[in-house]
Amino acid sequence: MTYAMPLPIPTLTTERLILRAPREADFPAMLAFNESPRTAFVGGKRDRQLVWRGLLANIGLWALRGHGLFSVDTHKGDFIGRVGVLFHDGWDEPELGWHLFDGFEGHGYCVEAARAARADYHARLTLAPLISYIDPANPKSEAVARRLGAAPERETVFFDKTINVWRHPAPEAPQ
Repeated sequence: MTYAMPLPIPTLTTERLILRAPREADFPAMLAFNESPRTAFVGGKRDRQLVWRGLLANIGLWALRGHGLFSVDTHKGDFIGRVGVLFHDGWDEPELGWHLFDGFEGHGYCVEAARAARADYHARLTLAPLISYIDPANPKSEAVARRLGAAPERETVFFDKTINVWRHPAPEAPQ
């Protein structure tokens, strides 16, 4: 059974990607990502039920605040990762976050998707600049942030770990 979620989650299209609403069919790929070492910089491995709750929490964030992680597909239909704006209880401010699945790094997909998600957030919700929480041991994520125009701003403790807060540039106000 397929159920269409009645939330107004936009679908964004870039040159090579489609950023879309999360759906239950994403769960197997999320589980596979969870079993990979790639989770080290997004909180680590979780049990199956917490991965499921993460999918549901993301949908809830969209419903409550009008933003969340988009599921990112190539135009060929490959589900390659998740990118978007998160702002959970206890966080300093909204974060532009990203993670790609195995085999999809190194193609510029992350930057392309993050630019689209950031532009959508600013167009629909606020022009306030975003941050990204980045572990200093994650140079690939730092490289993405730099390509997005972000710069390191300060250190903070986030989930009991010292990480860097990167500040994204504020968008220009519409004339």
